[in-house]
Amino acid sequence: MMGSADEALNAYQLPKPLPIWLNPAYARHIVKGNFMTLSARPKTVEEGEWVAHQVVEHYRNLWNFVRVIYEKEEDGKTLCNSTTCPRMSAGANHSYTWLNSRFEPIELPAFEYITLMQRWISGKIDDTKMFPTEASGVSFSHNPQITTTALLNGPDEWVGKRSGFPQEFFGICQTIFLQMFRVYAHLYWAHYTEPFYHLNLEKQLNSCFSHFVLTATALDLLKPQELEPMQPLIDLWAANGTFPPESKAYEYANLKVGQRLLQLAGMA
Repeated sequence: MMGSADEALNAYQLPKPLPIWLNPAYARHIVKGNFMTLSARPKTVEEGEWVAHQVVEHYRNLWNFVRVIYEKEEDGKTLCNSTTCPRMSAGANHSYTWLNSRFEPIELPAFEYITLMQRWISGKIDDTKMFPTEASGVSFSHNPQITTTALLNGPDEWVGKRSGFPQEFFGICQTIFLQMFRVYAHLYWAHYTEPFYHLNLEKQLNSCFSHFVLTATALDLLKPQELEPMQPLIDLWAANGTFPPESKAYEYANLKVGQRLLQLAGMA
């Protein structure tokens, strides 16, 4: 069993020693609890409105951490700059490109990539056609206990239609969550120790990211393969009970790898 667990762990091609955030002692949260209660949509809230709410809330949470790496040091430079982070990356195995005005993929320093991403997401959230501030008509969530009206399935139905969201809304939200995930991955791989651990912010970062993953997977805003840069941490959180067994995040995890990480730290 250990052989297969070690093989799966080695397949991730992680650096040695392992990143500090894969040590269970540093992967803890502010409080213990089930973040699924924060991700689960109330029955009376229409799905599009719930997705929009999650986009705005998680974007706000993420930007609290981005501001930390944007703060200037005594030398006038930010912690994340073109010298420290010449590429938008998440470890040695994953890097991301930005599409320029001609839709050509280009490599950018992480700082510049994140700034462009911020402008793009803010533009979408502030667009009242994409995120309508006033729903057209009555917003409702289908509840078979109080109505016999069936949910419509077909080309003329989409997430958020009943609340006035456009047909491309959910696809845009998936892209927003993918971009936010890339920023989280960069924060872990490039900046976890400095500044977050040194500022005692690692538990806050872990709490927001685990909530983000639970929400993204529960609402199908991220696909399993898109989680790859942070898969070992997802495995660890599934094994140590952070992700409940009924969650999709738990379903997407490799429990053997998570249990092996616990054993390597002497915590299993």
